[in-house]
Amino acid sequence: MRILLLHPNYHSGGAEIAGNWPPAWAAYIAGALRTAGFDEIRFVDAMTDDLSEDQVRQILREERPDVVGATAITPSIYKAERLLQIAKELHPEALTVLGGIHATFMYQQVLTEAPWIDAIVRGEGEEIFVDLLRSVGDGRWLKARHEIKGLAYREGDKVVATAAAPTVKNLDAITPDWGVLQWSKYIYIPLGKRVAIPNMARGCPFTCSFCSQWKFWRDYRIRDPKRVVDEIEGLMRDHDIGFFILADEEPTINKKKFLAFCEELIRRDLRILWGINTRVTDILRDEALLPLYRKAGLIHVSLGTEAAAQLKLDRFHKETTVAQNKKAIQLLRDAGIVVEAQFIVGLENETRETLEETYRMARDWKPDLANWAMYTPWPFSDLFRELGDKVEVFDYEKYNFVTPIMKPDAMDRAELLDRVMHNYRRFYMNKAMFSYPWAGSGERRRYLLGCLKAFLKSGFERKFYDLGRVNYWGPQSKGKVDFSFDASRKRADMNAVEWKTSHNRKVSGPQQAEIMACSAGEQGEHGPGSAAH
Repeated sequence: MRILLLHPNYHSGGAEIAGNWPPAWAAYIAGALRTAGFDEIRFVDAMTDDLSEDQVRQILREERPDVVGATAITPSIYKAERLLQIAKELHPEALTVLGGIHATFMYQQVLTEAPWIDAIVRGEGEEIFVDLLRSVGDGRWLKARHEIKGLAYREGDKVVATAAAPTVKNLDAITPDWGVLQWSKYIYIPLGKRVAIPNMARGCPFTCSFCSQWKFWRDYRIRDPKRVVDEIEGLMRDHDIGFFILADEEPTINKKKFLAFCEELIRRDLRILWGINTRVTDILRDEALLPLYRKAGLIHVSLGTEAAAQLKLDRFHKETTVAQNKKAIQLLRDAGIVVEAQFIVGLENETRETLEETYRMARDWKPDLANWAMYTPWPFSDLFRELGDKVEVFDYEKYNFVTPIMKPDAMDRAELLDRVMHNYRRFYMNKAMFSYPWAGSGERRRYLLGCLKAFLKSGFERKFYDLGRVNYWGPQSKGKVDFSFDASRKRADMNAVEWKTSHNRKVSGPQQAEIMACSAGEQGEHGPGSAAH
């Protein structure tokens, strides 16, 4: 059975400014397939290779696949649908399969607008996709598909969803096939080294209203820290990886295991730099351990500070305060760790004054990096449902955190973009002239100068924040900005969106013990701290 995995060619000028990111999903799916005995697998990264539809069409002609699988986050959903349409046009008998977070919750809309998709994998794909392909290999796909958990498909004019599949309970049993990726293409610009995105845990016990990752992964599970370090060591040895970012929503949730992970990196003396995203409260909890984290190679922490105003923090259910944000940033800087502050802007009550407030906060808090992300309520998030008619744009391709989906009451979208760019210009001009060149010596200074290089490169190429595509050249161009929203895209039937989650179900045994230990912060073992989850 010939299996072709496709990553859609979608670009938005967001995280890409730091380099090309390896699509880890392909390695995890390919690894599960190989373990199950499926060996004829090819992966095509249309995004990194910037492949046109005609180029993908030629690859499909040459490969003649029996199964074509693709994934999509919300902004790449249309690109993924189109690739599978091309596959079905060329190979009508091939099975077309789509996975990813958007299709998991929006499967009814996706299958209605893209009837050429034969099946949607809902949730974690490793075990479900294997079950699906086994039914294909046995020639019983059409008869057995209703028995396979975690699928959605069309049956005539009706969309059918089978029962949800259980989450993957033993993450250590998953063996990703990292060799399916062409590693020379995945370079992290700030360091000029190959970058990987390994996974230590899945799930998150928190329920931020604008996020749906916790819905997708459902229960929280974590791997053996030594197995994670084994994987990183293998990536360094076999693929020359020189930097990694843990893919977890919050890798510091389980303090004991995160500490064991850091200690194992130190014990093996791997000397690799890495980064994470995490919560402010975990940094406050781990104040005494930050020097050890830095010794383990942790160089970049992106903090979900989210908003300058306490009102916004409360609305997002962040459970943090402005004062805590400032203190966490200072603690990280004191430990020699580069800290990035995230600000969410563009709510309906945004004004020039509130945007100026975020800039003043950024200057006062003194993070090394700052990122202003446009408020983007995922169409399957609780917040999207609560906003109701306030959401006017349903062109999901623009749901990319750099396009103003929401229109503030007090300004138009072009002015919102202009004021955000005003914040970026001032913040990084100040850093470039008065901060980065004198940011000490060694790794931290080199890293910051590398980040500045990445920003300048993306700005020169007009890729940063998608500015070239929307025709923004500065304040004088506000009147010519065009976000090119596709007005033909309509709101999904709210009754057809999968809102349910098993995230809050009662847990017991080892899983309950792990979450309780995380919440307690294990203060007695590692010194004082607080875990204000």
